[in-house]
Amino acid sequence: MTIGETPLISFLKRLMDPLVIVGSLVAVTLLSGIEFSGLYLVLAVIAFFISAQVFDELDPFRSWKKARFGAHGRDILMGWLIVVAVILFLGYATKLSGEYSRRVLLTWFCIVPFALFGSHMLARTLVARLRSDGNVRTVVIAGANELGAKLARRIKEDPYLFMEVKGFFDDRHDERVALDDEGGVVGQISALPDYVRQHRINILYIALPMAAQPRIMNLLEELRDTTVSIYFVPDIFVFDLVQARFDDVKGIPVIAVCETPFMGVNGVVKRMSDVVLAALILMLVSPFMLAIAVAVKLTSPGPVIFKQRRYGLDGEEIIVYKFRSMSVCEDGTDVPQATKCDVRTTRLGAFLRRSSLDELPQFINVLQGRMSIVGPRPHAVAHNEMYRKLISGYMTRHKVKPGITGWAQVNGMRGETETVDKMKARLEYDIEYLRDWSLFLDLWIIARTVQVVFRDTNAY
Repeated sequence: MTIGETPLISFLKRLMDPLVIVGSLVAVTLLSGIEFSGLYLVLAVIAFFISAQVFDELDPFRSWKKARFGAHGRDILMGWLIVVAVILFLGYATKLSGEYSRRVLLTWFCIVPFALFGSHMLARTLVARLRSDGNVRTVVIAGANELGAKLARRIKEDPYLFMEVKGFFDDRHDERVALDDEGGVVGQISALPDYVRQHRINILYIALPMAAQPRIMNLLEELRDTTVSIYFVPDIFVFDLVQARFDDVKGIPVIAVCETPFMGVNGVVKRMSDVVLAALILMLVSPFMLAIAVAVKLTSPGPVIFKQRRYGLDGEEIIVYKFRSMSVCEDGTDVPQATKCDVRTTRLGAFLRRSSLDELPQFINVLQGRMSIVGPRPHAVAHNEMYRKLISGYMTRHKVKPGITGWAQVNGMRGETETVDKMKARLEYDIEYLRDWSLFLDLWIIARTVQVVFRDTNAY
């Protein structure tokens, strides 16, 4: 459960959707006059665990909290379609799909999105009623600084945290505090313990800098005879972090400031999805690849496959494959970027680059483990060495394997990056991908890539 999240919200986010899905299956089965036998119980268990994972990754409650009902309905539908696809695949693979009533399954598939949306609306009404009845926890923040103000804003933006910030405590003068409309300074740090006792404050967040350690120790000592819940808010969180989380090394707590999203199970999920999808795609496109290879060989002198050094995971050099689209194979310390109407591009190569067909051999790189299907696009080594000196944090994008397509590319960042500002914009999307990665996001990017390839005019 997220810190600050009530047990009710935690339940709604993690268990409500799987229970509604299973309940819908039971209801449809019984209303159809069919016994809810062992086979249907197995289906219910599978649906429960798959939907729990899918909807936890998708998190439709993000749009739920913002009252964006159209986006909320879309998230529910997309999540359910993924669950249905997995169930159908498992049924086909195990040859058990024929054991179930097609009418029951079809009815179940159709009613679940409406049942989920209705249950979410009921839950929303319940939560709003509970909050209006005064079921909120009172909060004070020690530290009227940028970090404390940011925390107060986040609490204010999310009514489903059931929190209300009563004010800040700080020893600095009013003109030095970093507050806008998040509340006022109630008093100095020394007055905080009495305020907590008198007003029965539930939660205290300490957002003081580490340099204030003596004051923090005194404050903790004076709060020993209260029941207030106390949390530290490390001042490192004023920075833009990537995959920040708490961990421990043999019992010693540590904080991840910049980490890859593919640790533990996420790494296994990412690699398995890459291997399965790359193998399927290569089987489907292998005739086209053979035809392209022959066309490249016949239309211009030189090798069919262009090999170029790129930076991969952790900045290690890798060899990336592409169908040759130019009359040269440049891979030195000074590699000019491809430009519109580039004289180096062959006639066939121009078509291959526009349609991104020149990238197809990179699925072999994916099977080799050098690349991923989705990730930050790899740049030539010469370009990397230039941009890492010009853009702060540029190499953070290499915390993951480079991808054939990426979040930046489906957001209009394909083609030439002729200015530093354009590369900065691409980097921002790459970092956002690292921060927000999920398997659903990868699938969404792949789907968007197909659309972009046919419509975008930036590639050349």
